[in-house]
Amino acid sequence: MSTATSLVAPSKSRRPELLAVGTVVWLASELMFFSGLFAAYFALRAQSALWPPKDANLDTVSATIATAVLVVSSGTMQLGVRAVRRDDRLAYLRWLMVTLTLGAVFVASQAVDWTRLHFSISSNAYGSAFYLMTGFHGLHVIGGLLAMLVVGGRALSPNFGAEDLPSVEMLSYYWHFVDAVWIALWLTIFFLR
Repeated sequence: MSTATSLVAPSKSRRPELLAVGTVVWLASELMFFSGLFAAYFALRAQSALWPPKDANLDTVSATIATAVLVVSSGTMQLGVRAVRRDDRLAYLRWLMVTLTLGAVFVASQAVDWTRLHFSISSNAYGSAFYLMTGFHGLHVIGGLLAMLVVGGRALSPNFGAEDLPSVEMLSYYWHFVDAVWIALWLTIFFLR
């Protein structure tokens, strides 16, 4: 082997980053989980004579406002990703705080809406499906908020910057996924009655 060949720099690998692969696999499993909840909902709906039951009066206006808040939070999350790409840590922290606040408003709105309902998880099949679907989604939003706190804590370090983009992007993928799932839930529960 000649010396010239051994001094050649290795070419850049075209393999995807492990974090990206792990995130995609995890989100695929989450998609299957929520698909199972949707399948259960539609199976129960198909077997029920009256769907939703008469006591299931949902506040569509409040849910629509909460949906708009969550959709806006997806936009602010993306603005945060762009800030990290520009290596602007402070702008990222501001956008992350806005996203965190919007996500918390969504969870609070869902909690308030639950207190106004006149049915429970054990009232009937509709109640079970409604609380399972919205409850698990709410837990996923809370998980996203906790992840934002972790990444935000890391972003407080002056060493945080463009090299941290992969973790910021993976957090944004998760947040966009949670938003997309909610839009499907919102359409299914509040409009395809």
